[in-house]
Amino acid sequence: MPDENGCFAYGEKETEYLKKKDKKLAEVIDRVGHVYRKTDPDLFSAVMRHIVGQQISTKAQATVWQRALDKFSAVTPEAIDHASVEDIQSVGISFRKAGYMKDFARKVVPGEFDLAAVEHMSDEEAIEALSSLKGIGVWTAEMLLLFCLERPDVLSFGDLAVLRGMRMVYHHRKIDRKLFEKYRRRLSPYGSVASLYFWAAAGGQVPELKDLAPVKKEPAKDKKSQTPARKRKAISKGEK
Repeated sequence: MPDENGCFAYGEKETEYLKKKDKKLAEVIDRVGHVYRKTDPDLFSAVMRHIVGQQISTKAQATVWQRALDKFSAVTPEAIDHASVEDIQSVGISFRKAGYMKDFARKVVPGEFDLAAVEHMSDEEAIEALSSLKGIGVWTAEMLLLFCLERPDVLSFGDLAVLRGMRMVYHHRKIDRKLFEKYRRRLSPYGSVASLYFWAAAGGQVPELKDLAPVKKEPAKDKKSQTPARKRKAISKGEK
């Protein structure tokens, strides 16, 4: 259940466990303090919101979502099932996303996809069930587990911000799968709380932590591809 602020619920039990397990993460926890991240306990609504938010900014997602709420009063399986694709598109949702939303609603309304059953599945089963839906990948399914179902042990290798936070906290240039699994096991069973602090680190809440990932260099320009004018200019500057 969310806390009284509607945020992911955790407390001293989780943070003290993580601090004892990991001294570097302990420093981040002490610096950042409690992290408040809103959750959405309505699984259907949460899936819809994630579909809407794909490949657009958080601000744009909030705007489009509010338009959807204004148009449909509530984003329920019945409302989306009864709406036409054009109706859904009218609030600023792409044709492709509208199709994903309709497909999910059509599965939920007759009970083909059982929302309540997902709550009782293991993490692995829930991820498999959710990622079988059109428009929902493994990363999105993991975020639904964390911010909707409030599962306590979600740490996603597919989350770029988590990987960035881990590089910063542990001073690595790269986090490969093997190294990630090492930390995941260490931070289990409270990977979700650890995720909150890796996101905080990645977002700059501990300014002295730097991302050590190698900077990608732009490929050198092929001199053969230079235009005649550019080539003459280069020669005049002494380039060969």
